[in-house]
Amino acid sequence: MKDTKYIFSLLALAAVFFSACTPTQPSYYRGLPKEYNLAYQQIYGHCYDSVPYAVVGLDIYSEGLKLDKNRRMKGTGYNLCITDIFVPDSLLAEGEYRSLNTQHSTRNIQPYTFLPGRDYEGTPHGMYLLYVEENKLQTIQLLDSGTFVYRNDSLLFTLYYRNTYGYKATYTCSFNGALIPWVKQ
Repeated sequence: MKDTKYIFSLLALAAVFFSACTPTQPSYYRGLPKEYNLAYQQIYGHCYDSVPYAVVGLDIYSEGLKLDKNRRMKGTGYNLCITDIFVPDSLLAEGEYRSLNTQHSTRNIQPYTFLPGRDYEGTPHGMYLLYVEENKLQTIQLLDSGTFVYRNDSLLFTLYYRNTYGYKATYTCSFNGALIPWVKQ
């Protein structure tokens, strides 16, 4: 009887140990803002010779972070950036947008798609999230893939990234309001 209790105790302890060591599902990042309060639509036009679609970008800011008159970030908060969104005309049109896969080429670019986050020799490109604190860049988080819907002056994002443990994590957020147009010089 004593041996049976001992064996059950060891099995219970092993179950607790193994369940604590192996996560069963991706974790959700809780520190990121769920809503953004300022958004710019960067208008690039037809900037890729091999792509027949216009390109726009989104530059979205959380509460506490804004741009000064020289377009420099001031304050503390998050900046969500999507640099290459392919649109049928020259502005962001209402609809659902999806990120291209990691093996994208200019042959499979279609309207209502955008580039995923990539690191090009230390410079983020595509889709990424900046955290600025006291006017200094603190972290850059590349976003692997995702979708967003643009309707009635609102954006709803479902984005994915790799957390510090290498697991795929989900980030959902939104913006409600007018997109301020800005032509890239």
